[in-house]
Amino acid sequence: MPKMKSNSGAKKRFALTGTGRVKRKKAFTSHILTKKSQKRKRNLRKSTVVDGTDEARMKRMIGA
Repeated sequence: MPKMKSNSGAKKRFALTGTGRVKRKKAFTSHILTKKSQKRKRNLRKSTVVDGTDEARMKRMIGA
């Protein structure tokens, strides 16, 4: 049986934490930033964890 291929785009966007959760960046940070408040933009800088319902799918995509 051939090797499973990981998703190259997902490998660049997601990372595993030490406890095995999947870490991701937040959306809405690339453009139209003038109408967003400083507080909102500051909170968007932080990374967060993928929701549990998507976690297994993301792990398969990154080959973990």
